[in-house]
Amino acid sequence: MLVNFRRQLTASLRRTRHEQVELSNPRLQVYSRPGCHLCEQLIEELQPLLQGRAEFEVLNIDTRADWVEKYASRIPVIELGGRFLCQYHLDADAIAAALDL
Repeated sequence: MLVNFRRQLTASLRRTRHEQVELSNPRLQVYSRPGCHLCEQLIEELQPLLQGRAEFEVLNIDTRADWVEKYASRIPVIELGGRFLCQYHLDADAIAAALDL
């Protein structure tokens, strides 16, 4: 019984540490595609806004059929954990609100 409790406690601590890392280091998703001038401009504007307070990953929509279907005419799109924040142009207020900056 003690061994089972220790396993549960260890698993719980691992989850808590992982959740803390995610909360302290949020990661935005930028849906884009190569050659998209609006995407390039948005990324250039996004970098100084985040200034080490958050990270972002650029996701090429052409690598997945579901992304092409969802985002084809809407890029660039920024999301945080699946929650829509902005599209076409950077909405600094929406990003700041989502990240509590």
